[in-house]
Amino acid sequence: MNNQELSDAINQNCQWVPLVKEEMGKVLVGQAELIDRLIIGLLCKGHILLEGVPGLAKTLAIKALSGCLHTNFARIQFTPDLLPSDLVGTMIYSPQEGSFSAKLGPIFSNIILADEINRAPAKVQSALLEAMQEHQVTIGDTTHPLPDPFLVLATQNPIDQEGTYQLPEAQLDRFLLKVTVSYPDQEEELIILDRMATSEPVYETTPVVDIPTISQSMKLVNNIYIDPAVRQYIVQLVQASRNPATVDSSLKNYIRVGASPRATINLALSARARAFTAGRAFVTPQDIKDLAHDVLRHRIIPSYEAEAEDITTDTIVDRLLARVPVP
Repeated sequence: MNNQELSDAINQNCQWVPLVKEEMGKVLVGQAELIDRLIIGLLCKGHILLEGVPGLAKTLAIKALSGCLHTNFARIQFTPDLLPSDLVGTMIYSPQEGSFSAKLGPIFSNIILADEINRAPAKVQSALLEAMQEHQVTIGDTTHPLPDPFLVLATQNPIDQEGTYQLPEAQLDRFLLKVTVSYPDQEEELIILDRMATSEPVYETTPVVDIPTISQSMKLVNNIYIDPAVRQYIVQLVQASRNPATVDSSLKNYIRVGASPRATINLALSARARAFTAGRAFVTPQDIKDLAHDVLRHRIIPSYEAEAEDITTDTIVDRLLARVPVP
């Protein structure tokens, strides 16, 4: 497929993207960046972690996305007493047959809403890690494949730390993006007031796209062109997080661990998906810059000195973007 054919195929196939955005806009006010990132995660088959204080429509956004798709959806409320079997399923004994059979858990769905994921203990997070990493779960001595596509869309609250378990770095690295959800502005909050200050607010969305269409979009995303100069820019950006002194000597003491090679892969993949949603057959440096924070903020571990000086990973990424030359 040459560039012109790919461009024509993308323009024809991406028509569902504005339909999903319009449908989600019926229940969400503002949050355009959040909606965009959820669609990117869908196109990349990538898991997404949403972080924000309570009441910012994180859960509602995920439910709205699932309502726009002809897919299976399951919401799992993570709590300290949750067991791995509550997530993946268990073996049930049948007296009539005299044997055990697997009862599959709620994780066998296309889209999983893992609400307040950091409230689950380590055993549950370990079971979820296998599902996220291998797209399969083991019940007893049998391995069961998960449906395709399979997305974990998780939420967590950054301020309430009582009764929570910090997500291990290995699990954080499995998330394609970590999206911080911010407060609405004054105009948006007035619209929220008008829409939601009723005993019967609208929370439902209508399916507008099916799995075969999304699967075709995923194939097109994989063919989107990344210029060698842009590929070099991606690698330099990630390398700079590991060797910050090469671009900014003041950052040397602020980064304890830089981003892994998975950051390089996910930055390129999510940039391709962003180009698709814009109807383009090629990636631009601006795509990389726009997605850098979401891809890198959970993969760069700041030093104790950075925490003491209240320097966040977002600040570090800002400085890396300012120092690494743009092609």
